[in-house]
Amino acid sequence: MAEELKELIEKIQLEGVKAAEDKALVIEAEARARADKAVEKGAKEAERMISEAKAEIRRLEEGAKNSVKQASRDTMLSLRKEIYSVLERIVGSHVHKALSAEELAKILTTMIKGHGGEDKQNIIVSLKKDDLEKVEKAVFAELGQEAKKGIRLKVVTDIHGGFLISYDSGRSYFDFSDKALAEYLSLHLKARLGDIVKEAAAK
Repeated sequence: MAEELKELIEKIQLEGVKAAEDKALVIEAEARARADKAVEKGAKEAERMISEAKAEIRRLEEGAKNSVKQASRDTMLSLRKEIYSVLERIVGSHVHKALSAEELAKILTTMIKGHGGEDKQNIIVSLKKDDLEKVEKAVFAELGQEAKKGIRLKVVTDIHGGFLISYDSGRSYFDFSDKALAEYLSLHLKARLGDIVKEAAAK
């Protein structure tokens, strides 16, 4: 009887151990399955985050490139505007200095003589007050008394240098004022300067 009881106890113990082992295996398998799912989910989440980060980096890079391009354009426009402004001041200053009364007298004498044999009775020269007296003396001394009768010099207040000349009693004028000459020279120089700025920008 004791032997049978012992065998029964051993059998119960063996069955209990096996049941426990089987249960442990089930728990382990479930744990592995949950872990695999967690890893898979984590990998997908990490992949999503990396993809979003790359997209954001591309967006920021594109924005930065556009900002740099716009800043470059703004800088070039601002620089060009400043260069043109300086150029206008320089040209205006040099033209004004070049148009001294003595130079005006030489230019006017040449222009009046160059009018050929046509009637010089209709020539009107307009100058600022400070230049008129010096120019009048020099021009008339060069052209002689006969020319003095047909040429009229008059003062105008809106000229700061240079002169206007009319060969048809004032109906039309050729503008050789310092302002007109400076504008003409500036336009010519701006075109050339614009090419230089473009070449520099391309490099």
